[in-house]
Amino acid sequence: MRILVAENDFYLSKVLYKVLKKNGHSVTCVQNGDDGLEFGQTGIYDIILLNDTLPIIDGISVLKKLRKMRITTPIILLSIRGDTASKVTGLDSGADDYIVKPFSFDELLARIRALGRRRGDLAPNNILTYGDIEMNIDSLKLSTELGEVSLTCRECELLDYLIRRKGIISPKEKIIEKLWGYDSSAGSNHVEVYISFLRKKLESIGSNVVIITHRGAGYEISTLDRSYAPKSLLKKSI
Repeated sequence: MRILVAENDFYLSKVLYKVLKKNGHSVTCVQNGDDGLEFGQTGIYDIILLNDTLPIIDGISVLKKLRKMRITTPIILLSIRGDTASKVTGLDSGADDYIVKPFSFDELLARIRALGRRRGDLAPNNILTYGDIEMNIDSLKLSTELGEVSLTCRECELLDYLIRRKGIISPKEKIIEKLWGYDSSAGSNHVEVYISFLRKKLESIGSNVVIITHRGAGYEISTLDRSYAPKSLLKKSI
């Protein structure tokens, strides 16, 4: 998962970065609420770890602003305050979880896994469903009642991202940030190639799931009856 850590304690931030990376996550660290808000509103993160007492803009204010922007990314508040009133304030402000410092990293990782399972349409066996497709995140298998095909890790990440943003147009820039990272040299052509790969695989198993090109805006996943869908929606040009 891609995780944003908004924590102004430099030592804790450094340790969180190492622990999360060791457990296979992609991590971005920021040290103040202004940056936390800027990075958080991109919508490219799967989880946000947010200190409630950040400088410039405090964590609770960042949380409220993100929720007002309709950013639904799961957020875990990190706080030195363990009293009931503080927990209630954090959760009522839109946090999905609340953990008191100092905390066990094993417990934090377990809470991250729990939130990851809850997000989207994941079944207990780690299967993401949309339309007539099932995608097994663990085995990288994409299937319908008509067939099954293997995915690469990148194809799985892209399809997962599009499904979780169903009903929303995803610009190429956001896809690049999500799949390759801010500091990557990947360009628009990388996205176009993987969109093409996914379209071919969806067609190969007879799925009614399609990836629509909105020229100049990005891509959107949808379900269509291929036999009646306009060719302009199904075309492979990007």
